[in-house]
Amino acid sequence: MSEFLLPDVGEGLTEAEIVAWKVKVGDTIEINDVIVEIETAKSLVELPSPYEGTVLALLVAEGETVPVGTPIISIGAEGEAAPVAPTSTPAEQTESDPYLGMAEKAGAAQVDPADIDLSNPAASGSMEGASLVGRIKAERGPMRRARRGSASPSTDAGAQTQLQVQGAFSPGGAQSQDVLPADEPPVPAVDQRPGPAAAPAEALVPSAAQAEPSDVRALAKPPVRKLAKDLGVDLSVLTGSGPSGSITRDDVQAAANGSGSAAASSVAAAAGATPYDAPRERETREPIKGVRKMMATAMSQSAFTSPHVTEWITVDVTAAMQLVARLKKRPEFRDIRVSPLLVLARAVILAMKRTPEINSYWDEAAQEVVYKHYVNLGIAAATPRGLVVPNVKDADALSMTELAQALAALTATARDGKTQPAEMSGGTFTITNVGVFGVDAGTPIINPGESAILCFGAINKRPWVDEETGEIVVRDVTTLALSFDHRHVDGEKGSRFLADVAGMLQDPGTALLF
Repeated sequence: MSEFLLPDVGEGLTEAEIVAWKVKVGDTIEINDVIVEIETAKSLVELPSPYEGTVLALLVAEGETVPVGTPIISIGAEGEAAPVAPTSTPAEQTESDPYLGMAEKAGAAQVDPADIDLSNPAASGSMEGASLVGRIKAERGPMRRARRGSASPSTDAGAQTQLQVQGAFSPGGAQSQDVLPADEPPVPAVDQRPGPAAAPAEALVPSAAQAEPSDVRALAKPPVRKLAKDLGVDLSVLTGSGPSGSITRDDVQAAANGSGSAAASSVAAAAGATPYDAPRERETREPIKGVRKMMATAMSQSAFTSPHVTEWITVDVTAAMQLVARLKKRPEFRDIRVSPLLVLARAVILAMKRTPEINSYWDEAAQEVVYKHYVNLGIAAATPRGLVVPNVKDADALSMTELAQALAALTATARDGKTQPAEMSGGTFTITNVGVFGVDAGTPIINPGESAILCFGAINKRPWVDEETGEIVVRDVTTLALSFDHRHVDGEKGSRFLADVAGMLQDPGTALLF
């Protein structure tokens, strides 16, 4: 049997989220078969198996984030025993949670509070031996029940233990993190004044009708929880249709489509709240992690360390659009997507020859400006998981046809969320194409480790004054915006580079001068 540990897939990453398993227990796999898709701080990555054999166990559930080096899957010979997962209190309910489906195992809708192992930790002054989470009788064997209404001296200690386990049983079945220490007095759950008899044990365990919806953990499996999170559905307001009231995928999808309003209204009415029409919360929270977290860190670092200057220029690109149309008809571009971005990328590479400072960066630690004699051209791409900037390696050494092929492959991979960390490292200059969204331009933030970024706006038909005749004509017009690091790229250099790029878009023939 072999356990596959979560590897560091690029540049010192410390953790990753298990997005989707590509195999299941019992599957037979070969070496290099893709077994799981993970999300790191930079991208989605598919991991191949380093072993062959039968999948014995999936050790981490989908949606969980675990550190590098954590065992995630067990692979061995068919029929070999699966490893026993370490006992711990998971942050999220997983398939291995012993309380997931506890009621089904017991054959009842609820667990009898009298079946809880109420050892007396107060008598010994420690928590050792106390069962803070109840066990099923069939699993722990016969045991004497605590006598109800007893007035013995152990009543207070038993009530304290009951208070400690209160909250360990909820529809979700997960152990509560709010367990009271044995040496601290618990918050009274019932009237503690002397009375004719002690309150029964059931009174200390709140029922679903008594508990607030926000205090009750819904009974649902991890895939259902992930679906609810993706659709923005609050599980605590749903009434499950599965076994023992568990919430199913159909329940979540019905709520997302608007057919779960009745269940939401009934729960809200029970809680004393006024329901509203749509079965959704007024606000939701989404964890900042993975690609989005890395993007936020990088942009904040760049914005507050590099003094940004942004310059704009509006240019007539009618000739460049005509060039694009001609290139599409050439046989070498027959199976390649040709767009204005290709012409702009070529113009950027050529313009750097006159202004090499654009392709350099400020090394703060060494107090040096590092000039790059190659161009790794980055193209900012928006993905469902955040902004990524893969780059074309050595773009300055590629022909027009090769550059077109590289750009097409780069953008397709980025849209699928399959960009690898190595493809996003080492960039020297970035183009962000906001024109695809119909936006005229913007003030882009420089990618860390670079000195400039060019924003490419939408190309629209606009009235334009012909410089030769003075007549107003309809032309293809766009706006370019260049942000650069003003610590070592001064206004003259930034302006010259931007003017050179605009000149080649206005008259592609001037590219012969570079």
